[in-house]
Formats: sequence, structure tokens, C-alpha cells
Amino acid sequence: MVELVGLAAGATLTLIVVALHYAKGTGWEAPEDISQEVLEQRAATVPETDFPEPYNRSIGGGGATAIPAGEAEGELGEGEEAEEEDEGFDPDDIAEDEVEYYEIEFAKEGETIEVANNEPLLDAGEEEGWDLPYACREGQCISCAGHIEDGPAEDYIRHSNNDSLMDDDMEEGYCLTCVAYPTSDFTLETGESP
Repeated sequence: MVELVGLAAGATLTLIVVALHYAKGTGWEAPEDISQEVLEQRAATVPETDFPEPYNRSIGGGGATAIPAGEAEGELGEGEEAEEEDEGFDPDDIAEDEVEYYEIEFAKEGETIEVANNEPLLDAGEEEGWDLPYACREGQCISCAGHIEDGPAEDYIRHSNNDSLMDDDMEEGYCLTCVAYPTSDFTLETGESP
């Protein structure tokens, strides 16, 4: 019986101590939320851009915007002469009676097809049901690049837009099939980039 009285006294005393402890409180307080402050500090370290939202975070092609006249560094002043660059051409300007067709051999596909001089090589290949590589379809990347085995690309095609290939690449026979229009017969290896 003595043990039972001792056990009851010990349990009662323990309950009293626990109750007093929680009644007084632990003294612990949650720290201040600093997440907004951290985000603001990080944002302050990132330089601002003049680009509209989607453009300043783009990866790869399509992220560039036009620079308004007079704001580009090194822009030529009035009266200075500049070399006229080949800005490409508009295939829609080719009249129907001036459309010419060329025999283009797609080496990897193992076939030769006729392609009009107002039709991109990529579109012509896709019309044949071939799964050819591409990404932007605007000449701003090299996903669709192909290699002309017969010589410099300028001898066989014209680009409506070329923001990716250098003159050396063109000399080596590389072209962007999404914006390349034939001007002669040739053999093309698709999926080949410089």
C-alpha cells in the first residue's frame, strides 16, 4: 500500500509542475518573418532591363527586341556611308510567273524532290512527311541547320532571314533550312550544324 500512495503522490506532483510550467509559458516566441525582406534584397541585386517582361528572361532565339533608331551604340551619324548588308529577301515578292523549281537531293532521306524558289527547304521536306529538325522557324537559331555538299551556300540558296550563321559558315555550305530558298539544284544534308 505504501508503494501505491508514493506512486499517486509522485504523479500528482508531476501534474502540478507541468500545469504550472504551461500556465507561466515557455518564453519562446516565433522569429519575425524575413522572407519578404530577403526577396527584396535579392531583387535589388538584379540589374534592371528595358526589355518587356518575357524578353528579359528568354533562353535561346527570340529574346531580342528591336533597338529604336538613334539609340544603338556606334550607330552611323548623318552623312556617313554604311555598307549595305544583305537583309534577305521576301519570297512573297516572287511573281507566280517567275517561280522556278529546283531538284534538291535530301541525302539523309535518300530522295530528290522539286522545291520552288519561293518555298523554304524545311517546308518542302515536311510536305514529304519527313521529320526534319527545327525550333524557331525564323532564322534565329541553328536547330534546322543543314549542309550543302556542293559548295558555298550563297551559290545555291537565299535566306529570307539569317540571324545565326556567320559568313564563314555560309562559305562552308551551311544554311538554315527554315528560311532557305533554293536558287539552283544541290544536295542537302539535314540536321548538320557548324
